[in-house]
Amino acid sequence: MKLSRRAVLGAAGAAAFTTLAGCSGDDGETDNTKAQDYSANREGAMDSYAVGQQFKASAPLTFPIMMLSNAGYPYKEDWLFFKELTKRTNVTLQSTVVPGSDYNQKRSVLVSSGSAPTIIPKTYHPDEEAYIAGGAILAVSDHIDLMPNLKEQITKWNLEPDLAAWRQEDGKYYLLPGTHEEVWQDYSLAVRTDILQQLGLSIPKTWDDFHQMLKAMKQAHPDVYPLSDRWSTPPQPGGNNLLQLIAIAYGSKAGWGFQHANWDPKAKKFVYTGAQDGYKQMLQYLNTLVSEKLVDPESFTQSDDQAKQKFANGKSFVMSCNAQTLVNEIRKSIATIPGATVLKIPVPLGPSGAVLDASRLESGVMISAKARESKNFVALMQFIDWLWYSPQGKMFAKYGIEGQTYTGSVDDGTFKLAPDVNIAGLNPAGTKNLQTEYGFFNGVFVYGGTTKLLNSQFSKEEQQFQEEMNKRKPIELAPAHPLSAEEREQVTLWETGLKDTVYQQTLKFILGTRPLSEWDAYVGELKSKNMDKYIEVHNTAYERYKKAHG
Repeated sequence: MKLSRRAVLGAAGAAAFTTLAGCSGDDGETDNTKAQDYSANREGAMDSYAVGQQFKASAPLTFPIMMLSNAGYPYKEDWLFFKELTKRTNVTLQSTVVPGSDYNQKRSVLVSSGSAPTIIPKTYHPDEEAYIAGGAILAVSDHIDLMPNLKEQITKWNLEPDLAAWRQEDGKYYLLPGTHEEVWQDYSLAVRTDILQQLGLSIPKTWDDFHQMLKAMKQAHPDVYPLSDRWSTPPQPGGNNLLQLIAIAYGSKAGWGFQHANWDPKAKKFVYTGAQDGYKQMLQYLNTLVSEKLVDPESFTQSDDQAKQKFANGKSFVMSCNAQTLVNEIRKSIATIPGATVLKIPVPLGPSGAVLDASRLESGVMISAKARESKNFVALMQFIDWLWYSPQGKMFAKYGIEGQTYTGSVDDGTFKLAPDVNIAGLNPAGTKNLQTEYGFFNGVFVYGGTTKLLNSQFSKEEQQFQEEMNKRKPIELAPAHPLSAEEREQVTLWETGLKDTVYQQTLKFILGTRPLSEWDAYVGELKSKNMDKYIEVHNTAYERYKKAHG
């Protein structure tokens, strides 16, 4: 099988990972070798569950789940998805519904208090690490033998190097990953191409080009902020996608991609992200755009609805997007503007060159540690394996019911949506939206899968975008550097103060309420919050692992 470029980059670490997986834990055994006694936990489970088999509980079961309600397709209890899921699996999901804007904070409260639902999806690594020391979440890798579909994907797609960075010192990981066969990039920027044509501009190839494009837009439309952005995820400053994309261009991490410890492939060590030169360069770039009135300062505080309204009213020409929001929201919003057209542009390039900061692992599922004592634990793991990892479960969650919402197969290219169903612009004549009407294609359940399944959701336009992005080289994977339980507990305590400082000062630097001439003072503030000790812990763990495993 053809490996992704990311897998090739990580292949050198696979042997080291295998060694880690074979290392002894506290009792001399690991999640791969430790015999688990499930004799008291098999109620409702299938006696024989394997790859390619439909999971159906032997008795009706109910599993509590934390359910993100997406603003684009708000949760409905009576969605066909839930009814059909129960019909197929004999499982009813009991939802704790949380708006997307509050999801991370609500999850933290529920998990920390021990009152979280059993299934906690839509969690991005390394968010799960904050809950490990307290014992609130399950070491899911201990129980992969109950999940034949996931186990097969890890082996078949050579995901071991990707998973290495998720493992803790005990050799275990605590988040079930969303798994992709290949690397791909979804998020970018939507640009009004009719405005580009009016001004005689081309699609920007670099962030310098992007700057010049915004200046030309501003000159032609002085009453407009050319870019007014979206996706604020408290407590982070808004513009999470914009920050992430620009930071990548400077070799750093920000926005959604922010992580405290960033691997520096040249120095071969971890550095503190919020103090990197690349992070400062990102801030300088954004501060320039704000000071020149090219970016709406409200981009970093406003709601999605406010950002979308400005774009729809012609008060902005550029906004963050992905493939779905481009079709489902943005194009529809400008339909009343005569001649208006919009395109998701390839991510502009910066000093880091043609790189792709994307992973074959994405948001995944945490499981409450209390689930291990449940009499239905085996059935729970079988159910999760089928819905999130089996080809049949993925196809169901994504496209629904064959013969009702779609026909054909993605594997042989015969897949088609039903004549009256539409999603992501695949069938513009369809009057029923697969997400809002039926509850399928929901980001809580739909991520990962084969490249063919992924490509099935793309229009020709999106396929061209993917082709262009796939020419780029994935950045080097961070090496394994598992922390001990004591180290993890310590850095988790430090992270709160560090994160607050980085987020607050990031916004101030961008908006110009704090001048970048105070950068050194800001770094000093991070040092006072144990930044150096934080990075020392990560580098010590890296050196310790490298010494032990080569």
